[in-house]
Amino acid sequence: MSKVLVVSKRQIQLFIIVAALIIITGVYLSWDQSRAVSGQAAEARVIQLVTGEHKALTADGKEIEVYLWHPGTIIVNKGESIELQINGVNGNSHPFVVEGLGIKGEVLKGKVTIVRFTADKAGTYPIQCLTHTDMKHGGPMVGYIVVL
Repeated sequence: MSKVLVVSKRQIQLFIIVAALIIITGVYLSWDQSRAVSGQAAEARVIQLVTGEHKALTADGKEIEVYLWHPGTIIVNKGESIELQINGVNGNSHPFVVEGLGIKGEVLKGKVTIVRFTADKAGTYPIQCLTHTDMKHGGPMVGYIVVL
């Protein structure tokens, strides 16, 4: 004895709708818009800095000078990998610290000092030259790293 399966038009429509929903759900769940994470750190953003000097004459003819970092303010994002390339243009030596980020180093005339860091905390951090601290010493030579 053979059995006959009778399928109505309504059952076919219902089957098509259920199958379409299953396919759409599968595509949605497998759609991966995130990037794969590897064990290596992201490539650092390179920021160029230079040491600069401004000279002027006072009204009585005395020469005054001040040293500076250029640019004077750097803005980075929290968690961003940064590489500062500091070019020594003016002044023989600029030993420096970046308070709050645990960075210290020295920039020498004609040389490039490379500093790599990742700022984990938002805030404003001064880059301070330890040689040029006040007007008597051609300063203050201070710049800022702003972490957003």
